[in-house]
Amino acid sequence: MASRKGRPGAAAREPKVGFVSLGCPKALVDAESILTQLRAEGYGIAPTYEGADLVVVNTCGFIDAAVEESLEAIGEALAANGKVIVTGCLGAKGDIVREAHPRVLAVTGPHATPEVMAAVHAHLPRPHDPFTDLVPPQGIRLTPRHYAYLKISEGCNHRCSFCIIPSLRGDLVSRPVGEVMREAENLVRAGVKELLVISQDTSAYGVDVRYRTGFWGGKPLRTRMTELCGALGGLGAWVRLHYVYPYPHVDEVIELMAAGRILPYLDVPFQHASPRILRLMKRPAASERNLERIRAWRAACPDLAIRSTFIVGFPGETDAEFEELLAFLLEARLDRVGCFAYSPVEGAKANALPGAVPEPVKQERLARFMAVQAAVSRERLAGKVGREIEVLVDRVEGGVALARSAADAPEIDGVVRVKGARGLAAGSFARVRVRASDEHDLEAELA
Repeated sequence: MASRKGRPGAAAREPKVGFVSLGCPKALVDAESILTQLRAEGYGIAPTYEGADLVVVNTCGFIDAAVEESLEAIGEALAANGKVIVTGCLGAKGDIVREAHPRVLAVTGPHATPEVMAAVHAHLPRPHDPFTDLVPPQGIRLTPRHYAYLKISEGCNHRCSFCIIPSLRGDLVSRPVGEVMREAENLVRAGVKELLVISQDTSAYGVDVRYRTGFWGGKPLRTRMTELCGALGGLGAWVRLHYVYPYPHVDEVIELMAAGRILPYLDVPFQHASPRILRLMKRPAASERNLERIRAWRAACPDLAIRSTFIVGFPGETDAEFEELLAFLLEARLDRVGCFAYSPVEGAKANALPGAVPEPVKQERLARFMAVQAAVSRERLAGKVGREIEVLVDRVEGGVALARSAADAPEIDGVVRVKGARGLAAGSFARVRVRASDEHDLEAELA
């Protein structure tokens, strides 16, 4: 085993790798894959820069602020440790990393576990041959024990004008359905109570392989969103869908939600309501069709919670088109909404569009948008007061359980504060009665 100068006795311990992970849940899954492989090969994971033999920084490069945060994290790791390997979306723009930090040991792009491990081996020799019993079947997770992200595909076939994800992560590549199901089974067996299905475009799962039939448990299973959701729904855990484009076959998944197979929750990135702006964004569908779908979905599944994201201040957006977006919000009455003021991203085609919206106007529209949505959210949450709902507890603090309902994804949505949380612990389910609400969260007591 290699030892480092100035560290007496280093050869007597396992080599340790520090790890920093930035960005979205898809980057988090990449981080989990790398950490799992590191532990499988006998590397330790150091909690501090000073205790690490080298550091891996998993970066984000989607918007300018994320690029700056990633470069700052790389610089901090270099200053504190000196040996840094860079991976993730910013790594796909290797020249940016190298120009800012020429001392990094290696730079790779996203979903590049083999390349990262090769770089680790080159600068910190592996301690021994891998033994799979060093790692639990579910791998190393960065999420709490009771929930986990399940990435079903990589890349995207869309070419939205504001997005550079395909240039960073490539075209759609669906994971084999049997492999996805085996991972999900291992997670549930390890105590995971909620599976959060993620990808760049969950609705497109299997398109690249023409919905090829795979096998799980010795039985055939199509590589397709509906069939995957049906199988996941039989594992006994909550199943939550993220990044769902409003394709027609989503109606089939709504039926599974109405039947209680998976959570009645859809994360649909509508982005805007103006047909002209949607065309400039190169987004599918139009607001009228989306409103029809929302009405049909709620008719089929009245408890359905819909989350979405929007962009205001897109190049060329007029006052009238922004008002059209506000009208859509009032009509759609979405449960959870995120909004961003348009930010130019290097390499995005939208940068060349005419009619850039001044920054003050963007911020004013963002504030108005969020005020309208806050009123909608407050009204929808008030409608739950007096009802009994099931919640999953994330943690307990001072006798109050911070939990989530079927309508709440971790980190991005609201919480349910349960008073008098006797006997509750992280990862437990509880039946509660809602007593109060505000524009984001609910307060409840045990039913």
